[in-house]
Order: sequence, then structure tokens, then C-alpha cells
Amino acid sequence: MALRKPKSIKHNGQPLTEILDAHERFFRGKERGTRANLEGADLSRLDLQGVNLTGAILRCANLEGSDLRGARLPGADLSGAKLRKADLRNTDMTEAILPGADLTEAQASGVEFFRCDLSNVSFERAFLRNVNLRGARVQGARFAGADMGVAILRETDLTGVDFSGVDLSTTLMPKGYSSQNAKRTSA
Repeated sequence: MALRKPKSIKHNGQPLTEILDAHERFFRGKERGTRANLEGADLSRLDLQGVNLTGAILRCANLEGSDLRGARLPGADLSGAKLRKADLRNTDMTEAILPGADLTEAQASGVEFFRCDLSNVSFERAFLRNVNLRGARVQGARFAGADMGVAILRETDLTGVDFSGVDLSTTLMPKGYSSQNAKRTSA
């Protein structure tokens, strides 16, 4: 199924393209700029490649199956967002807020999750190769069945994280990390 284009979407009666243009002006400090508030928006199966949503409000937004490759989302609030099967490759999510978000089966290789709030996030069966999770808050996160080759988890508290079925042999773990600290459950 083909991806939808932003010009075909409205949120709260306003065209998405206008919201994104106003957000870009806001980000650049220009007149008539407004932070994007897309709380609860249906942005599923949408082509958002390379879009700048730095600091945007996307709480509980549905981004399932959307293409966000190369997007900029530093400081964005994605609490409770649905990102199942989304393509997030090479996206910058530095210090983004994602507690309770669903990234099940997401393509998230190369994502910058530095100092993100990822508490209670589902990364089940997600592709997380070459991601930076350094300094991220991951308590209660579920990585069961995820591909985490060469992921960086240094300076990250992994207490209570579910790594069931995850090969951590090439993952850079916190100093002194013991697999007994991680929650290991069977499917």
C-alpha cells in the first residue's frame, strides 16, 4: 500500500502542510512560527521523510507504518505514540520523550536515542542496529526479539529491561553490566 502525502492530511481542520511550515518557521525563530501540536493525530502510513519536528508535540499520535527516515525529532514529545512498523532509520531523536510508545517491529537502525525517555516502550521485534541509547531512561522497556547488533547502551540503567531472545554479543553494554540484572522472560 502506497504512503499518504502530507498535503492530503488535515489535523483539527488545518492542513498538515501548513502545520509543518509553521513549525519550521517556529524552529528557525521566524515570524508566524508555531510549534507543531499533533497530539492524537492520525499520521499513519504517511511519508514524512526528512521532516523537521524538533520539539513537536506528538503525544498519542498514530504514526504506524509511516516513513520518517532522516527526520529530526530532538526533544519531541511522542508519549504513548504508535510507531508500529514505522521506518525511523537514521532519525535523530536526541532527548525525545517516548514513555509508553509502541515501536514494535519498527525499522529503527541508526537512530539517535541519546538521553531519551524510553520508559515502558515496546521495541519488540524492532530492528535497532547501530542505535545510540546512551544515557536513555529505559526502565520497563521491552526489547524481546529485537535485533540490537552494535547498539550502544553505555551509561544506561538496564534494571528490569526485557531482553528476551536478544543477541547482545555485539552490543556495547554499561560498565559492569550483568545479564542477571536484566529481566529475562520466555515468550
